Amino acid sequence: MQPVDYYLDEYGKDHQNAVNKNLHRICVPAIMVSLLGLLWAIPVPDLFAGVGRFMNWATLFIALAMVYYTVLSPRLALGMLPVVVISLYLVDAMSGLPWPLWQTSIAIFVVAWIGQFIGHAVEGKRPSFFRDLQFLLIGPLWLLADVFRRLGLAVA
Repeated sequence: MQPVDYYLDEYGKDHQNAVNKNLHRICVPAIMVSLLGLLWAIPVPDLFAGVGRFMNWATLFIALAMVYYTVLSPRLALGMLPVVVISLYLVDAMSGLPWPLWQTSIAIFVVAWIGQFIGHAVEGKRPSFFRDLQFLLIGPLWLLADVFRRLGLAVA
């Protein structure tokens, strides 16, 4: 596995255009929430359900992603904690809507990916994940690293 700076730099090479960056600032968190919503909507075994509503496929995915982020950068992983908590809170709130969570999640997912591809069309570059699927997990970290840098915080 490469160091976090390698992944952030490689991801950044495909996201230089201001329009693309701004679309990613909106669409990456939306995709993250929608993906968590889709995972949340998958029925869980009775053993999971007995623990509570937060014991589901979304939280299992987040736990694994947080391990990956911690290996890459403990600082960024710590910074992802509030992002993850807010994302799970949003999914929990969306699950209370009068229609199924998976429908809301798919709608957000499709619209956000359209936004991503518009950004890449403007940029003239293919999305990074076409080269390496790990970049699907790097997108949120790349946005957080930008916040860290603006605040003068180290990412590694």
